[in-house]
Amino acid sequence: MTNGADTHCPYCALQCAMTLTSPAELAPASPPGPVPVALSAVPASPAAGRAPLDVQGRDFPTNRGGLCRKGWTSPTLLNHAGRVTEPLLKGADSVHRPISWDRALDLAVAAVKDARARYGADAVGVFGGGGLTNEKAYMLGKFARLALGTSRIDYNGRFCMSSAAAAGMRAFGVDRGLPFPLEALDTASTILLLGSNVAETMPPFVQHLKGARDAGGLIVVDPRRSATAAFTADGGGIHLQPLPGTDLALLLGISHVVIHENLVDTAYVEERTTGYSAVARSVNAFWPERVQSLTGVPAGLIRETARRLAAGSRRGGSYILTGRGVEQHVDGTDTATAAINLSLLLGLPGSARSGYGTLTGQGNGQGGREHGQKADQLPGYRKITDPAARAHVAGVWGVPEDLIPGPGLPAVQLLKSLGKPDGVRCLFVHASNIAVASPDANAVIAGMRSLDFLVVCDFFMSETAAEADLILPVLQWAEEEGTLTNLEGRVLRRRRALQPPAGARSELWIMARLAERLGAPSTYSEDPETVFEELRRASAGGPADYSGIDYAMLDRGGAAYWPYPAGGTGTPRLFRERFAHPDGKAVMAPVAPRRRRTPAASPDAAAKEMILITGRLLEHYQSGSQTRRVPELLAARPEATVQIHPAPAAALGITEGALVSVSNELGEVVCRAGLSTSIRPETVFLPFHFPELGSANRLTEAATDPTSGMPEFKFNNVWVRPVAAVPTGKVLQTMEA
Repeated sequence: MTNGADTHCPYCALQCAMTLTSPAELAPASPPGPVPVALSAVPASPAAGRAPLDVQGRDFPTNRGGLCRKGWTSPTLLNHAGRVTEPLLKGADSVHRPISWDRALDLAVAAVKDARARYGADAVGVFGGGGLTNEKAYMLGKFARLALGTSRIDYNGRFCMSSAAAAGMRAFGVDRGLPFPLEALDTASTILLLGSNVAETMPPFVQHLKGARDAGGLIVVDPRRSATAAFTADGGGIHLQPLPGTDLALLLGISHVVIHENLVDTAYVEERTTGYSAVARSVNAFWPERVQSLTGVPAGLIRETARRLAAGSRRGGSYILTGRGVEQHVDGTDTATAAINLSLLLGLPGSARSGYGTLTGQGNGQGGREHGQKADQLPGYRKITDPAARAHVAGVWGVPEDLIPGPGLPAVQLLKSLGKPDGVRCLFVHASNIAVASPDANAVIAGMRSLDFLVVCDFFMSETAAEADLILPVLQWAEEEGTLTNLEGRVLRRRRALQPPAGARSELWIMARLAERLGAPSTYSEDPETVFEELRRASAGGPADYSGIDYAMLDRGGAAYWPYPAGGTGTPRLFRERFAHPDGKAVMAPVAPRRRRTPAASPDAAAKEMILITGRLLEHYQSGSQTRRVPELLAARPEATVQIHPAPAAALGITEGALVSVSNELGEVVCRAGLSTSIRPETVFLPFHFPELGSANRLTEAATDPTSGMPEFKFNNVWVRPVAAVPTGKVLQTMEA
């Protein structure tokens, strides 16, 4: 064990800085059962075991020493009794039993060879994750395409950032979540925040909203009066509470006011953009009163929002920020485009005091989508269909260009193909719990069960790992070296603070050993710094150019914002002089709402049709596979609760804490009701962190945005009714702490 390290939180893309240190004495982990955490801020009981590391917040621009509950408790899992520490093979009785690494690797290689021989190279698939370090995300793309020979690789960032990324590429020619440092928000007088509840999803973020709130200029768009929307009270700003799925119409209405009240920054639009005339025509039909009838947002507030944004851009600065709430739709790319169009009308992107950005969610959601684990991408954010990009990367890898497969399938299509005759028959899953996190989760689980062979790399027995034929134990965050890229496009160092269990291995080691057994071309190092050096060369000249960044620079504390070309400097603020299109101008594209499908009638006359939206809770993260194992977090939120307005609840006879069925053609969730006037009456809200009967993604459609491949997570028709009891043989919570 080392004495500790300065590193960053393992959870969201805020990447809060923290210092890990070894406690003076380590009590043995309790066998078996929950392992309590003993942090400086959380006293342990006399009988409690201790986490292997203590954590303290470290001063850093994003968090300024603060951490959320998840960050404070993050060391708990490092010596958790449920940790997987040796390869496990599922037997005929469905029980996983330990095997040696040699046998595990041989079985994985045999499964790959069998699938390729029987069905072709694309019968092998890889599903990655936005939690992987840059080095592992880069190597996973190379491993899939060269060692496995498959085009079938995508990752869970397709469920997170794909619509915003597609809109950014369309408008700006490049996608970086925040094209400015987060601290820039501090001096803004107006911030329009659409579809993001940062007060719960990344709490240290809210300190950057204080200036706008103090100026009365925080504008939050959310169908719920979330913890973030509550900051607009008492003169802090405006809460716009639209009907779910109408954010695009709302943005078009705000743009209509900007144009028709002559609030456009005409000099900026003429000099720095193209497409204004088409956009101006496209918003003519969205005058405020009509938009009020579509969204439920009062016309007066639509006008006030437009005027406030325009005034802010002339004074302290205005920012428009989008999150998953407006992007996780079948028209998510168009909705993000509408937000970008609005920002361009006001002259915000590239300004010294204003801007547009989107809030990356996963810990390495930004870096994870830049270096090759997306179906259509090569390292450096290069397109896999670009001949020059293919030639460059092939040269770095030392292989003929035609050895690199073409584009594969985006995540939802990839998962739909599982077990199909012409689909994926052997799947590798890294850093993702697709059994809980994927849309139409019941179908995804059925697909996994129809595979010939499923390999899952994880450090816990997640719901996905439980389905695996072979589980390979991997390292946790504090046990590895590497880099991540936060929501600002800033590259950060992850440092090892703890030796891993003897049986666990890095994904880099696993890929290197498998590539060796498969006789793969090129080289596959297990050393993170060596891999990063190769990543630098592969990214050189691409939109996400890391070639000027190295470990020594990061270890000195240098601020490294990409693009950072060799011999150059980083780019904290993009677009100051030009956008990334060949003519240097941003592209404004007209967009319009599309009609959604008509829901099927409820089979139960006693059920009420409502709209389901999903999201996160303060205490949990993503699929909950980690946070549901932290005693403090699980105790605070032990099970899924459906938030419902008291009016429809009363009409249905639903009381606080009563059991409720939420269902549609895809599946059913049974959970307890939480009554709240903070949600619109036609809407219910479910968190997506829970498995089994609490799994919200049993109800979410696998319908996708045609441009980005983003699933429709935030608008699903459901039937709600009270139930007397949990179905026989089922439980509301299946995860032990």
